[in-house]
Amino acid sequence: MKLQEYLAKPNKTIAEHAQDLIRQAEILWDFHYINDKYIFDLLCQACLHHDDGKANKEFQKRVRNGKLKFNPEKEVPHNILSIFYLDPSFYLHSSKYQYEDFMRVACAILYHHDYCEEWKVLREKRDLIDSLLLDEYKHEFDDENELVGIYPSDPQTILLKGLLHRCDYSASGNYQVEYPNDFLIKGLDQMMQAWKVKNPKSKWNELQEFCIEHREDDIIALAPTGMGKTEAGLHWIGDNKGFFVLPVRVAINSIYDRVKNDILKEEKLHERLGLLHSEALEYYREHLSNSEELDIFEYSDRGKILSLPLNISTLDQLFGFIFGYKGYEMKLVTLAYSKIVIDEIQMYDAELLAYLVFGLRKIHQFGGKIAIVTATLSPFLKDILRRDTGIEFKEQQFSNNLMRHSIKVKQESLSAEDIIQCYKKNKMLNHSNKILVVCNTIRKAQEMYDELKEADIDLNLNVFHSRFTRNDRKQLESEIKEFGKTYSDEKQGVLDSRDGIWIATSVVEVSLDIDFDYLFTELSELNALFQRMGRCNRKGKKDIDEYNCFVYCDGKDVKRGRKGFLDAVLYTQSMKALSNCDGPISEEDKLALIEKYFTTEAVSESDYLKEYNETFNKFKIGVKVSDGEQDLRNIFSQNIVPKSVYLDYKESIEGLQKNLMDVEKQIKEEKKLGKDKLILNNLWKRRLEIQEQLKGYIVSIPKYMYIKYKRHEIEIFGEIKINRFETIPVIDCHYDEKGFYPLDVEEMDEPIFTL
Repeated sequence: MKLQEYLAKPNKTIAEHAQDLIRQAEILWDFHYINDKYIFDLLCQACLHHDDGKANKEFQKRVRNGKLKFNPEKEVPHNILSIFYLDPSFYLHSSKYQYEDFMRVACAILYHHDYCEEWKVLREKRDLIDSLLLDEYKHEFDDENELVGIYPSDPQTILLKGLLHRCDYSASGNYQVEYPNDFLIKGLDQMMQAWKVKNPKSKWNELQEFCIEHREDDIIALAPTGMGKTEAGLHWIGDNKGFFVLPVRVAINSIYDRVKNDILKEEKLHERLGLLHSEALEYYREHLSNSEELDIFEYSDRGKILSLPLNISTLDQLFGFIFGYKGYEMKLVTLAYSKIVIDEIQMYDAELLAYLVFGLRKIHQFGGKIAIVTATLSPFLKDILRRDTGIEFKEQQFSNNLMRHSIKVKQESLSAEDIIQCYKKNKMLNHSNKILVVCNTIRKAQEMYDELKEADIDLNLNVFHSRFTRNDRKQLESEIKEFGKTYSDEKQGVLDSRDGIWIATSVVEVSLDIDFDYLFTELSELNALFQRMGRCNRKGKKDIDEYNCFVYCDGKDVKRGRKGFLDAVLYTQSMKALSNCDGPISEEDKLALIEKYFTTEAVSESDYLKEYNETFNKFKIGVKVSDGEQDLRNIFSQNIVPKSVYLDYKESIEGLQKNLMDVEKQIKEEKKLGKDKLILNNLWKRRLEIQEQLKGYIVSIPKYMYIKYKRHEIEIFGEIKINRFETIPVIDCHYDEKGFYPLDVEEMDEPIFTL
């Protein structure tokens, strides 16, 4: 039997599976995602031979039997065996290739799976390897040192290996490796035509025209809220593979919905548009499950393997490749032939910014295009981007000349009394009385809620932050959007008028389209302040004859030793910038203040810059994967269920857990019977629905807070099993209309970037 007539899968030979991969490689070539014929030819060689090692007696027994497990005493992973079937003479005696090309193909094949420590098996199990190889096809291979040392970091090997991963994952999963972006420019034009029906004067503004004109360039485009940055970013992507990256899931969902509804008209979503964040599948189930022709599980999988041409994503879904985990090349290579829009970059803390910038540096080195599209960007951040990415950006700043805000700066603590007086005055004058209060910490927001609640007035009062259960947060989010809408009748231009106070945190800075009449806020940092101000008189349709933004600067949260969390230098520069502000301030004025007070020289001694440089330099010298995993864990929150919530909904939670076990049992039985796809899909949907209902009781808290709980041996009341990978602890804590707050185990300072 010829080598490639052996089975690669129960129903496919090695040759048939290899051809499946080559077809995926041809798609990448046809879409111009591979432009180098040399790389394409090497990729085809890697596709052709990547599974040759499955031609061994032990694997063939397993693939035919279906029940036998891999036995490391009798077998080695097939990717190791495959390199011994690769013929070096094919490359050595070719005018087209060199020996280095043989090594690149061999390296891509050797590392295309993560089954073992390959170098260890090569050195310690050579006799077993020889016994498994077919003598008539094997070739001598004596360069293991180069293979495990030099070539994995070679740029062309990285490219080749990443492309092989793309082809193999797609072929094995029966997915097309890429779908064409032949719809975005047309969809944007059709959307403009629809706007012109309502308003014949509609046209793309100068920001959007800039992005159209500079599609082939890396760009930085600065524009205030309301100038259409989303449409501008989409114009820049054009009919290319694209990723739109934002820091907040709510904003990501909003852009996904806008593209889905306004540009794509919900047509061919499964081949066009992807949502990439940790709750994407749940979002699909809730918003797309009525679509009969859309299999949300297959749709979600296409997104995860990056097959869809346009993707709206969080940072963590794409930029983990910087840690160099096994298989990282697949994401890097995909981003390298893509266009990436980074929105609201100023929202990232120093550590996350370092991850992002290092990722952009690598993407640029491999050929990707970058657009930074944001409302504000400090000069020191521009310097970081230019210096540390190596990108020569085309930069342009835009203004809509709106005068939306009149500012009053107060050198004191945020005052409940000021808020109450403003509320009473507007009530007496029968003015619209929508007041937004933004605090730097959740604790302060909760304290302010208590103060205002104790006031002797009839008041519609709410608090909104990230530490509510998912069910409560979803409800509050819906309520604040409704309360904060600009118009009661948009067609007639009638402004919405109502009474109430919402207290929030930085969660409102970029994630919600809300429009309040007055803003009372603590100062954190100037960029964040201007983001917060964008939630007041958002559309610029309200009078600014009197102050509508009140900024409180007591400096209590500035770092002093182990207390506080605001960067002292950034806070001081913000105070200087605001020192002469009193009254109306234009969008151009805001940008001018940032340009003047946030230069690299001015913030050179800031903790922010020190932390950024420390993290970035760690990557430059080569961070270990284990270190990277630890760093990533520090970023994420810990999901918990408050004990009081569990007790209030105990019967419902226990019922859901029982239903989940029943569905899991049905899925297992259905798989044994024959894997009817329709029945399985319905069972998977039911499982997902139950898991979502259970997750509705979850609150996300900072990991450090959970660690302190465990350190102080606070009771872990129980746990809720979501799936075999995720179990949620039930902990004793406070939870009420103010959301989660910890037991008083000790003071817990909160970072400003906690939402």
